[in-house]
Amino acid sequence: MATLEDIKALLGEPGFHWSDPAPWTRLEQDLEVAFPADFRAVTDAYGPVLISGGLYLYHPGHPTRNLGERFKESMEFWLEEDSAEFLPGGAGSRPGELLPIATGTSAETIFLRIPYEPSAPWAVGVQEMDSGEFVLYEMAFGDWLLAYLRGEDVMAGASAPERPFFEPLN
Repeated sequence: MATLEDIKALLGEPGFHWSDPAPWTRLEQDLEVAFPADFRAVTDAYGPVLISGGLYLYHPGHPTRNLGERFKESMEFWLEEDSAEFLPGGAGSRPGELLPIATGTSAETIFLRIPYEPSAPWAVGVQEMDSGEFVLYEMAFGDWLLAYLRGEDVMAGASAPERPFFEPLN
């Protein structure tokens, strides 16, 4: 499993360094789900960020680029669009559903598939709205992000630039 150190080796040293667990606790209580540790570690380290010009990540503690608010907006969209038409298992925060956690700059939504059992592995799903394509990657978020940073095809067709980089979002 990819570690935060593996991500830093490709992406560079983060600058956000969030340490207060309270926003995560509130969000997890609201959604009744505990986010995977690798997703939290990356988001706490880098905060709201645009990665390699193609992937937006948000943080639950940020006042304007807030993961909880982005989740609510995304769920409104997926419920209006009847997510079952586009997504296997539908969008939501129950076991087997897809939890929208990030967006791409080319009309992608990145999801975490919530496992049915707490000890089962999470997976990453990518929905590309322009083509309607959904791809499920049976890998942890950290492994998926590392693959993206290496330029592997894990964004339903969109690819990362040759050199990974990040831009903090204020």
